[in-house]
Amino acid sequence: MVCHGEHSTHPSVRKDEMPGWCSALSSSSWWRKAGNPQVCCLLLRTPGAAPRVHGLEAGHHHPGCRPPSPTGPWDKPTVEEAVDSGPRTVSRRYLSSLKNKLSSRDWRKSCQARTCPGPGTQEPEEKRIVQELLETEQAYVARLHLLDQVFFQELLKEARSSKAFPEDVVRLIFSNTASIYQFHAQFFLPELQQRLDNWTTTPRIGDVIQKLAPFLKMYSEYVKNFERAAELLATWSDKSPPFQEVITRIQSSEASGSLTLQHHMLEPVQRIPRYELLLKEYVQKLPAQAPDLADAQKALDMIFSAAQHSNAAITEMERLQELWEVYQRLGLEDDLVDPSNTLLREGPVLKISFRRIGPMERYLFLFNNMLLYCVPRVIQVGAQFQVRTRIDVASMKVRELTDAEFPHSFLVSGKQRTLELRARRSQEEMISWLQACQAAIDQIEKRNETFKAAVQSPEGDTQEQELQSEELGLRAPQWVRDKMVTMCMRCQEPFNALMRRRHHCRACGYVVCARCSDYRAELKYDDNRPSRVCLDCYTFLTGNVLPEDKEDKRRGILEKGAAAGSEQSLMCSFLQLFGDKWGKSGSRGWCVIPRDDPLVLYVYAAPQDMRAHTSIPLLGYQVTAGPQADPRVFQLQQSGQLYTFKAETEELKDRWVKAMERAASSLSPGGPNDRDLSD
Repeated sequence: MVCHGEHSTHPSVRKDEMPGWCSALSSSSWWRKAGNPQVCCLLLRTPGAAPRVHGLEAGHHHPGCRPPSPTGPWDKPTVEEAVDSGPRTVSRRYLSSLKNKLSSRDWRKSCQARTCPGPGTQEPEEKRIVQELLETEQAYVARLHLLDQVFFQELLKEARSSKAFPEDVVRLIFSNTASIYQFHAQFFLPELQQRLDNWTTTPRIGDVIQKLAPFLKMYSEYVKNFERAAELLATWSDKSPPFQEVITRIQSSEASGSLTLQHHMLEPVQRIPRYELLLKEYVQKLPAQAPDLADAQKALDMIFSAAQHSNAAITEMERLQELWEVYQRLGLEDDLVDPSNTLLREGPVLKISFRRIGPMERYLFLFNNMLLYCVPRVIQVGAQFQVRTRIDVASMKVRELTDAEFPHSFLVSGKQRTLELRARRSQEEMISWLQACQAAIDQIEKRNETFKAAVQSPEGDTQEQELQSEELGLRAPQWVRDKMVTMCMRCQEPFNALMRRRHHCRACGYVVCARCSDYRAELKYDDNRPSRVCLDCYTFLTGNVLPEDKEDKRRGILEKGAAAGSEQSLMCSFLQLFGDKWGKSGSRGWCVIPRDDPLVLYVYAAPQDMRAHTSIPLLGYQVTAGPQADPRVFQLQQSGQLYTFKAETEELKDRWVKAMERAASSLSPGGPNDRDLSD
């Protein structure tokens, strides 16, 4: 009688060591340490006799195998072994490890030391492999019988009689074990037994496996349900004493071999890879002219296909499990829960606020069809995040932002909303987010059979502005931050806290005053609800004629936009301003030397202002160093006029001094180093 089962492939494993050894098998770390499993030899036991090592002489062991213990094979286990034999649950790490091994055709190597024939026997090597396949199949059917006819039936009987636990729980734990048992006991095992009995006349098994291999795909359902079954088993073992009592009683019986129910349930998960191992070895041992070679190779391919089918089941199970966990963290909102979604990326980001000074903590979930912009809940009872905005990937656009104040930031623009975000750690993290978002966008476009027509060109900025004009009101704009302007971006009147407050145009995103945004227009991205817009957008969206009292005034000498100057400037950055003109305490200004006006220094209160606060003609000025106490200070001096500036760094001060000296000497721009001046 063969009693070793699926786990007893090691010649030196004693019966009392089986629980701990099998417990180690249930974790992925065992596979990594032991490498590929090898069927070295069989541990056989005859009634009334001590167990013997079949196929290996005494004292000779396969490399990597432990030598037999000097104690008797059925001695009482040690304390450590008794601890190892306790019930253990099978984690998802094991399934992940098994999935990775099933994904490669070459994950198993043929054994170097095979079961050797006894003295005087000359059986062909391929027949011995078939004999091993039959013996392991007999042991496997015995385990399936234990699962289906003993554990399952006894638990079902207890559930019906005591009503201590539901019958459905028992059926969910054992899934389709009954179908697998019937297939192997009534079809697969008899076919193998009959073929081996007639081996002299029919030395082949490839045709048998070909006929029965398609039915092995029923294992996918078992594998997909395996983790849930393990969780239910652990839950009800703690929850219901009668449930645990039935399991403990069966586990202590001789038929269970001192193994836990969890380890018996692991047998079907490991069985198909075992078939692949033995059949691959069988093909390698067949002579080149063997009549079974072609059928055996085809059968091996079918077994590999069944293994891949189980691999796909494991992948799908993990995807659904991860998706469900994400939905739980989001509060299980009805409009979000969709099992067909795929989570592509998640992680924390920083939201660049339009009104606040510092960025705010936010969290993104990127799915294949939507981006969820979430806020962490302060009291995380149930849901961990609150969904603020959902942006459809089909209408989403992403690009990197160039912002000296907020490095590694990027823009996410959708019909529902436009967000300025910043990666928390590095430029690489920002690029990773951009790539993930763009990959999702490209996949949607490919699915809809549409392709991008935009091509990078020197006129890229102009094309982008034209595209924004065409989409005005169709998608949420990028809002200009409040602190980037000190005056209305339409009428150039300065803001103040009482009479002229800041407002945002919902169509273009400009910061404007109340007078310039006293208009309403329907915006398609906001469900055609009337929203506050500026005068220019109102005219564009409605087609109404511009009122006479709103016509543009003649452009003043200081009405040179700081934003335009920054993009086409010889030099621009923030500088600290000192002197009576700026106040005793000094102030901070955005200073620009435009390319189209290279002899004038414009000083703005903020980078996005449309009108400069002051302009200084640089021609004839002397650029001198400031007090030696601070090397970052420099001065402009001419005929009693004195302006004192302070840069953030000494290197930035040197660049400003160089640019002002060229302007004061009336040197025209265009030198080879001019491009190095701009910040």
